[in-house]
Order: sequence, then C-alpha cells, then structure tokens
Amino acid sequence: MVITDSINVDDSSGSKANVALISNLAAAGFNVDVYHYTLRDITLEGVKTFAIPEIKFSLQYFLSRSQRVLSRKFGIELARNLERIFGFSFTFFNDTRSIRKAIIGIKKEYDLVLTLSKGGSFRPHYAVLQLPQLHQKWLAYVHDPFPFHYYPRPYNWVEVSHLQKERFFRKVSQKARYSGFPSQLLMEWMGSYFEDFLQTGIIIPHQLADYKIHDPSFPDYFDPSKFNVLHAGNLMKQRSPKGLLDGFLEFLRRNPDAAADARLLLIGPADYHREWLAGYSQFSPQVHIVPSSISFDRIYHLQMQSCVNVILESKSEISPFLPAKFPHCISANKPILLLAPYYSEARRLLGQDYQFWSETDDVPRIAGLFERLYEVWKENPENLAMHREDIRDYLSASYLKSAIEKL
Repeated sequence: MVITDSINVDDSSGSKANVALISNLAAAGFNVDVYHYTLRDITLEGVKTFAIPEIKFSLQYFLSRSQRVLSRKFGIELARNLERIFGFSFTFFNDTRSIRKAIIGIKKEYDLVLTLSKGGSFRPHYAVLQLPQLHQKWLAYVHDPFPFHYYPRPYNWVEVSHLQKERFFRKVSQKARYSGFPSQLLMEWMGSYFEDFLQTGIIIPHQLADYKIHDPSFPDYFDPSKFNVLHAGNLMKQRSPKGLLDGFLEFLRRNPDAAADARLLLIGPADYHREWLAGYSQFSPQVHIVPSSISFDRIYHLQMQSCVNVILESKSEISPFLPAKFPHCISANKPILLLAPYYSEARRLLGQDYQFWSETDDVPRIAGLFERLYEVWKENPENLAMHREDIRDYLSASYLKSAIEKL
C-alpha cells in the first residue's frame, strides 16, 4: 500500500518522483495499491489507484475555511499565531484526518505500507503515525530534510512551529519500522538529528521509469538543430542562476562564432529572480527564459532533445538532496552540467572525477565547461552520449526490487 499526497505529475517535482517510484514498484513485480490525496481521480498504468476524499463536515474544515475568508476578505492573518499554538494549520489537520479515515476503512492486508509526500507537508506520515496497527509494516519515505530549519545553509527558514514539527518527526523516526531516503547523504544528514533513521534507513533513489512522450512537437523557442543547454525546474531563492548565465555569456565572449549555434534555456518558476533575469533575455538573444511551469510531458521531451541538461543547486558546503530530475537527465543520455557543492549527492553518484562539474558561482570554470561541451558537439553531437549504465542500474526497477526484498 502506497499512501501519498499527490500523483499529479504536473503539480510538483515531488509528485513526479512519487509516480516514478510507484511505476517502478509495479514494474518490479509488486502488487501496488495507491491511496492518494490529489482530490481527483487519476489512473496509473499497472497499479490500482484510490482517490481519498476530503472531509467537508468537520470542525477543522470549518475553521480552515473561516481562516481563509478572514484572510482574503478582511486581511486578518491568523496562520502564524495558530501554527505557533497548534503546530500545524487547520487545513493540515483536516487533510490528515481525511487520509486517516480512508486508511482505517481498508480491510485488505498489506505486506508493506509506504508513505510518500511532497514539499514540506508529510501529511501521509502524520496520518499513519496515528495508526499503530500499521507501524510494523511502515516504511516512511523522507524526500527532503524536515523540519525546514534542518535544511543546510543558505536555507535559513525557522518556522514558528519548529518545536512541534521536531516532535512529530522524532516520533516518525521512532515508530516507523523502516525509513527510506533518496540519497545516502540525506540519510546521514537526517540521522544526525534523528538517530533512529541510521538504524532503520535504506536508500531508495528517485527512479528512472519508462515514460511515453505524448506530444513530440517543439515550442517555437526550441530549435533541435542548435547546441541547446537546458535548465528545467524551479529557480528557488537559494538557487541563483547568475553563475550559470554569466559563465554562458563569458563562453560566448571567448567564442563569438558559437553565438550562431549556442542556446541557453531556463524553464520554470523564477519569482525571486524574475526582475534581473529579464535583462539577460532582453540583451542576449542566445538566452531564452520561460519563468513559469509547463507540462511535464513538454519539459521531459525537451530534456531528452537538449544537448546538455543543467542541474543547479544552491551555493553551500553540502547538498544532501538528490534532485527529482536527476533520473530524467540520466535517461536523456546527454552530459549533465552539474553546478553544485563539492559535497553533493549528484556529484557522489556521477563520481569525484566527473569533468562537467563546478561550484555554482565559478564563472571562469563554467565558461570553460561550456567550451568543452560545445567543442564535442561541434565535432559530432553523438559523442555527447554519457553511457552511464552504472547509474541507470542504480535508478532502475531491478535495484528497487532488491532493496525492498531485503526488508
């Protein structure tokens, strides 16, 4: 049984990773039932899906809607004060109660109960924590650090409810028989705060699952005959693309003939950087920025057709995250331009001697990497193929099957 927040691949990178994991569980031969809180019916090939309904007749539901009305119509913001008292929002409590109610009603016996979440919600974990009859079969999957103040710098957000969230996650670490992490570094990182994770934890990396592209057309800003370098994904406040952009422009300055072929595309929300990003696309015709989300089908197609895919992480001493798009980049079989700290999970997997890596703000090195990649492409685009069968195996359904069967 998989209990998850969402299986809508277009709502977040977390949901994409969840669906890939569910798909590979089925591909590995497991019988999988998925109970999801997407709040609409969605089908997945090879598994049974059940949409969990929201409880709409409860005190928590009434209080959550009243809070929204006060905020929207009268500008009265109660969220911070209420979370300081209760630890979570009324919406969170109603959502987890809805999930718990649906799970309690299930009569079927399962060998394993896997909770998946996205962002910072961990609602399925909270719901199952209150169902002790499932704890001996429970694998709590931890996709990112939690609570937020356990993120490595430069993330520095401390929630008003951080103490309640710490208590919640310590209980998860103690009650779940197993815990799962997408990366070795994340398991070690979370284990430094909740020591039980080091005893129960296994590595279940984000999965490389089969995906059929439904629309093989290209948007007008993408010419597949060009040297296209693509960054796909959310440019959060802490993920500044300035080093990437300045490195690309320095590469063009050193190699003016490349201006006819080279294109840098940044596709994804960029609210924190939108104002100054506009200057790059306005004055550099080789730079194209789409500061909003597009469908997963379209972005996956562009990743497969680009010459280079960029993974951009924050400037930090360590990055314990395995980006959800890492399997997509491996699937593309093209070089990954990795802009990340020296200690990062992506670099650990690619290898310490991986040549197309740089710190995020090392502009001269980034420009040099663009030069090397462009030279290979100019000579023969086929020579860009990565051929990393070792990583493909690590992200595969067969590796997932062996990890689950060891439990």
